[in-house]
Amino acid sequence: MWYMNCSTYMNVWLLFVFLTLPLTLALKVGFYGKTCPNAETIVQQVVQQRFATDNSVTPALLRMHFHDCFVTGCDASILIDSTSTNQAEKAAGPNGSVREFDLIDQIKSKLEQSCPQTVSCADIISLSTRDAVTLSGGLRYSVPTGRRDGLISRSNDVNVPSPSFTVSQAQQAFSNKGLTLNDMVTLLGAHTVGVAHCSLFQNRLSNFQGSGAPDSTMDKSLVTKLKGICGSNPNVDPTAFLDQNTSKVFDNAYYNDIKNGKGVLQIDQELALDPISANLVTNMAVASDAQFKQNFAKAIVKMGNIQVLEGTAGEIRTNCRVFNPKKELEACDC
Repeated sequence: MWYMNCSTYMNVWLLFVFLTLPLTLALKVGFYGKTCPNAETIVQQVVQQRFATDNSVTPALLRMHFHDCFVTGCDASILIDSTSTNQAEKAAGPNGSVREFDLIDQIKSKLEQSCPQTVSCADIISLSTRDAVTLSGGLRYSVPTGRRDGLISRSNDVNVPSPSFTVSQAQQAFSNKGLTLNDMVTLLGAHTVGVAHCSLFQNRLSNFQGSGAPDSTMDKSLVTKLKGICGSNPNVDPTAFLDQNTSKVFDNAYYNDIKNGKGVLQIDQELALDPISANLVTNMAVASDAQFKQNFAKAIVKMGNIQVLEGTAGEIRTNCRVFNPKKELEACDC
């Protein structure tokens, strides 16, 4: 009778599990060092060219990165175009203002010329966001790469935190993705270069929560300023800066704004008012600019690790807007 002792059986079982699992490689800085040495340089050059003509590319890419990672993970699912049989993430309401898809296309095209089927669209989002933040005055942080692109993109999956969330609601949404309250407060610091459409805060200017009056926590001069920007035409939806002083510079001025009642979005203002986050806002406001940038870099790298696909999972798209064609199995007599 064939017989194995427990130790031998366990070793064989572990070997079987190891051999049948898909290969998984941890993200690492310089992942493309050998397979595409110029990858990060190519990304940086294209982003720099766009930034030179439109510095609003920074908040646009930050928003894209956030909205991608918070759905099915950082897998570039937000880049997929809808088809007649599938409404992709782009079609979801919260993603209506996400832009710079053409910039990602430009970067991908150059990378495919240099290193075909090598650099993922998911990594392009993370790298281009880093480069845009740097160009706006932020820290040039190291981005671990090695992500692969997802195979699913559905509008019904989109459920990102709303700007009208309470701090507790937002905290739960971030916690669900493995991010702490401190991470959340730090990442919302990206609003230092952000803008918001008037429709997202219009209720705070005149009829907050059905009161018939502006939100009492908002600075009165800011209310007047925003009313002038937004106007009264319901068919027009302008944008307003979320940072009232250095709106195009990546710094910690945003935190001083919200401490002084100058938060534009409801969640921004509540960060400074809610006891669970107020101390963190104060710490960010009094921190050195360099410290804020270091904290932000650490938090966004952590966000970039949410539910990533690695190894043999997913795919490396040749076109970021569409999934790769499925390979048909060759007919055989086996």
